[in-house]
Parts: sequence; structure tokens; C-alpha cells
Amino acid sequence: MTSQPLLRVRDLETRFYADFGVVHAVDGVSFDVHPGETLGLVGESGSGKSVTAMSILRLVGSPGRIVAGSIELDGVDLLGLDAEEMRRVRGGQISTIFQNPMTALNPALRIGWQLDEAHLAHHRDGTKSAARKKAIEMLRSVGIAEAETRAESYPHEYSGGMRQRIVIAMGMMNNPKLIIADEPTTALDVTIQAQVIDLLKRLIADHDMALILITHNMGVVANMCDRVAVMYAGQIVEEAPVDELFDDPRHPYTWALLRSLPSTERSGERLPAIPGFPPDMTSPPEGCRFRPRCPFAEDVCVEPPPLVMLDDGRKSRCWVAHRGETFAERDDRLLQRDETA
Repeated sequence: MTSQPLLRVRDLETRFYADFGVVHAVDGVSFDVHPGETLGLVGESGSGKSVTAMSILRLVGSPGRIVAGSIELDGVDLLGLDAEEMRRVRGGQISTIFQNPMTALNPALRIGWQLDEAHLAHHRDGTKSAARKKAIEMLRSVGIAEAETRAESYPHEYSGGMRQRIVIAMGMMNNPKLIIADEPTTALDVTIQAQVIDLLKRLIADHDMALILITHNMGVVANMCDRVAVMYAGQIVEEAPVDELFDDPRHPYTWALLRSLPSTERSGERLPAIPGFPPDMTSPPEGCRFRPRCPFAEDVCVEPPPLVMLDDGRKSRCWVAHRGETFAERDDRLLQRDETA
């Protein structure tokens, strides 16, 4: 990327202070998002993806707190803004698309009114007629037929896929620079998922917006993203262009995630699972956090590996990858060892 980043996150740390200990939910996360780019933020549940998003939006509630790092949008430090300034950023320059549209929409209010309010909240001198015109325009853009009439409907009068389209329209109401989509297709069936993905791709391209896509669905990542950041135990462990990451993962956690996906090459075979469980983030493992579950772990892995730039420009937090070894080669050696054991 040659353009200046739209979003710069550096050394972000977010912790939750509970009676049973301090949860290091996000621990030293850094990444950039460029204008017009779609960045996938992937990992297991509990890896820190959604807390990273809530930190960017400054919506981390008690007992959580951002304790270190910086978040810059177009050169503006979001952590330095007061509550009113940040409110103008949310929904204006940054919009969010949530996983469950029924919790994002007020069931007691008509759809048109909710879209109007999303516009008027950031255009204090705007009129209701201008807001409604914008609402109708956005409903049409997301494929809602008879938009003028349907704007008078309540959320329960729409299907799940249509409600998700409305949430997307709401997120686009103020032409944001950045959209954060947190599992936007999880509650939808496969056919509707594909339609929502195509819709998001078209809208992002048409409006030249950046997108952070938070998901555990690697198929959605392959279809939508330009670049991927893989999170494990509160840290980014790998970052790469999407095609390169799928072709040749440079962290054992990414390798294990991809290996556990269904494949026509392994039809009828039992899918390999990642052994063990994600760590307790009140006391994460010493050294590499994936070490207790990693088939490639070595003695050096008791030392915490840094996230470093590899020779090909990708990033990895793994001592084996730092030496230039691939996990496909190592997997072959493990198989040979098991066969001769």
C-alpha cells in the first residue's frame, strides 16, 4: 500500500478488571487500514477481535479499560477526544454493522424513523424531509423494493436477511470513512450470506470506504478481504495478503485453522481439530501463547516471539517462521515421524 493509512492502531492494550483477576483481552495489538481496503480480523471466540473493535469505537464498558496504545483515524488521536467529539466520530466517520440485526434495530420504531435519526444525529441543521430522502436512497441501494412504503414497516415485518440489509443501510447513512462489521453474516443461511457479502463488497467499492471485517468464517474472509490479521490470545500472530495467507500460512495457529476447514481433497475424512483450549487470559502462557497447543513447539518457544516483518513483507509471531521454515514442510516431517514410530 502506498497511501497513508486511514486507521493506525499501535500497541493497543485493553484489560478487564474482575474479582477473579485482570483479563488481558487485547495485548499489544498494532495494524493499519488503508482507504478502500478490507481487512479481515480473524480468530477463535475469545481471541480479542470484538474487544479490539470496541476499543477503536471507545465503547469498552466497565470493568474494561484501554490502558495503553494509540488509535488514529486520519491522523486524529481518538483516545484524546472527549465524549461529544467521539460521539460525532461514531456513526459519522466510523460506522458499525453488528451480528444480530434484531438487537441493532428498535422493534418499537418504524425503519424509516430509525434511518432518519441516524442521519439527523450527525446533521443537526438537516431537515426531516432531507433525512427521509437519504433513507429511501439507502434502502434502495441495499436492495429493498418499494422503499417508500417499506420505510413505514417495523423490524419484525422483515426477514432476517432484509433486516441485515437495513442495518447495512443505517451504517452507510452518513458516508463513513470506515465500517466495522462484526460477524455480519453469522445469523444468516448460506444463500443469504452470499447476498450480503456481495452487497457489502459493492457498497464498499462504490463509496471507496474501508472495512474491518471481524469473523471466524474463513470462507467469508477468502471472498471479501484484501488482507488478513490473525488474532490469538489477545495478540496478532500473523498478517498477510489474503491469497498468500491461504496458500502458505506463516504461523502454526493460522496453519491449524486452515487445516481444520472442510476440503474436497479430504472428503469423508475426519477434520483435524486444534488440540487443547484457548488460554486463560488472566494468566496467559509464558513465551508463545500458542505453544501449549502447537505441534511445532521448540525449546526457544518459552521466549515470547515478537511480531516481525518477514523477507516477503508478511508478518508473523513465530520463531520457526522467523527462520524461514514453512509449516507444510514441518507437517510432512511430523507425518513421517508418526509413520515410523
